[in-house]
Amino acid sequence: MAKTEQRNGLELQGNTQKLTDSNGKSSSNGPDPEVNGSIPEQTQVDKYGFTGGAQQSAGELAEEVPIAVLRQREAKWLEMLNSWDKWMAKKHNKVKERCQKGIPPSLRGRAWLYLTGAKVKREQNKGRFEELDIQPGDPKWVDVIERDLHRQFPFHEMFAARGGHGQQDLFRVLKAYTLHRPEEGYCQAQAPVAAVLLMHMPAEDAFWVLVQICEKYLPGYYSTGLEAIQLDGEILYALLRRVSPVAHRHLKKHKLEPILYMTEWFMCAFSRTLPWSSVLRVWDMFLCEGVKILFRVGLVLLKCMLGTQEKVKSCQGLYETMELLKKIQPQYTREGFLVLEIIDLSVSEKDIEKEHQAQLRRWKESRGDLSCKSPPRMHGAKAIMAAEPPSRQELRQRPTIIVQSPLASKTEAPPEDEVKGSKKAAKENGHTTILPPDGIINLGDPSPTFQHTTTQGSKESLSSAEHDTYL
Repeated sequence: MAKTEQRNGLELQGNTQKLTDSNGKSSSNGPDPEVNGSIPEQTQVDKYGFTGGAQQSAGELAEEVPIAVLRQREAKWLEMLNSWDKWMAKKHNKVKERCQKGIPPSLRGRAWLYLTGAKVKREQNKGRFEELDIQPGDPKWVDVIERDLHRQFPFHEMFAARGGHGQQDLFRVLKAYTLHRPEEGYCQAQAPVAAVLLMHMPAEDAFWVLVQICEKYLPGYYSTGLEAIQLDGEILYALLRRVSPVAHRHLKKHKLEPILYMTEWFMCAFSRTLPWSSVLRVWDMFLCEGVKILFRVGLVLLKCMLGTQEKVKSCQGLYETMELLKKIQPQYTREGFLVLEIIDLSVSEKDIEKEHQAQLRRWKESRGDLSCKSPPRMHGAKAIMAAEPPSRQELRQRPTIIVQSPLASKTEAPPEDEVKGSKKAAKENGHTTILPPDGIINLGDPSPTFQHTTTQGSKESLSSAEHDTYL
C-alpha cells in the first residue's frame, strides 16, 4: 500500500481505460455506463447499488428501519443540520446517539460533509477544487491512479463501467488530492475511501471529505513509509491485551505482526471488509467520534474470532490465523450485532492517546524519530469544530429544507413562532401571496402558490453551487 507501483493484494486483472486527454485533463466523454453494457438489464441490483461481489447486501445481514421511523429521523437530522453549531456545542451527545442509530440514507452525504468539517473547508476554499480539477496532474500519480480505478468496487453500478461517470469522478477526486498535497501524493488505500464518498455526494464534496479524513481523522496514514498505520497497529495490539487476553496471547505466540492483518482494515476504514450495511453504520460513527471507532471494530473482530481457547485451537499456526482473519465469519459482521458490540466496548480517546504516547516512545528507542511528521489526530467531529470554529455563514445550507413529519397529526397546530415566521406576505400584481421564510421550502405543503414565488431564497436555491443530488 506504499505509494509506489507495488500492490497490496487488491489486484484485479485487466487494463484501465485512459481517462485523460493528451493534455492530461480529465475527459468528460468517457463511455456512458448504460451504453457500455457493463451491467446487463437482468442483473439484480441491491438497495446500495451492488450487483454482486462480497459487498452485495444479504437481506438477513442488514437491519430494515420502518419507513415511519426513517421519516422521523430525517426530520430530526434536517433540524440538526439547520442549527449545526448549536447542536455540536450544546447537544453533541444527542448527535453522537443519532449517528449510532444510523444516519438516514437520504441525508448521509450531507451529514458526513458537516461531521467532518468538509462543508466549512469547502466554503473557506471556494473555487479550489475547480482549480485543481482543470490541472493535468503529475504524470507519475495520474498513471497509477488510472490503473487503480477499475479495482474499486467493480460490482457497484456506479463504478462497473470502464471510463464511466463513477470512474471519471473518482479519478478527478484522487488527482485533485495529489495536487492539493503534492508532498503526500497518492496512496492506493485512498481510492476505496474516495469511492465510498462518491456513492453519497458530488465530486467536490467527496474531495473535501477525503481531505479531512486524511488530515484530521487519519493523519499520516497515506504517507510514504506507512509509519502512522504501523504505530496504530501496535496500539491495537496493546489494547487487545485488555479486551481479549486469549486473542493477544495467540497472536503473540505465533508472532503475527498487527500490520499483517489490520492495514487494510484501518486504511480503508473497513470498506473492503464488512457487509455494506455494516460499513455505512461504522462510517456514521467513525466520522462522528473519530478513529476510536476503527479501533473498536478491530478489537471486536479479533475478540470474536480468537477470543476463546476453542477458537484458537482451530488455527495452530501463523498461516491458519491469517486465513481466519481474512474471512471473518458473517455472524460477527452482521450490522445489528457489530454496532452493539462497538458501542458497548469501552475504548476511549484517552486510552488511545495514552497508548499512542507509549508506542511513540518505544518507536524512538528502537528506530529513532519518525521520518514523516503528521499533524495531531482529531478525535471526531466535536474536536474538529473546536479546533477551527466555523462561522454561521460557512455552515449555512442553501437551500434550507424543512420536512414536515408525516407522522404529525394533521389536526395538530404548528407552533406559534413557526406560523408567524411563515406568514410573510408579498404583493404581486395586486394579489397577496403567502411566502415561507426566506430560503425555506416546506416539502410537506406542495402549495400551488410556490409556482409564482420569486423570493431571494428561491433564486438562491436555483443558482446555488450546492447541488442536492444526494438528498
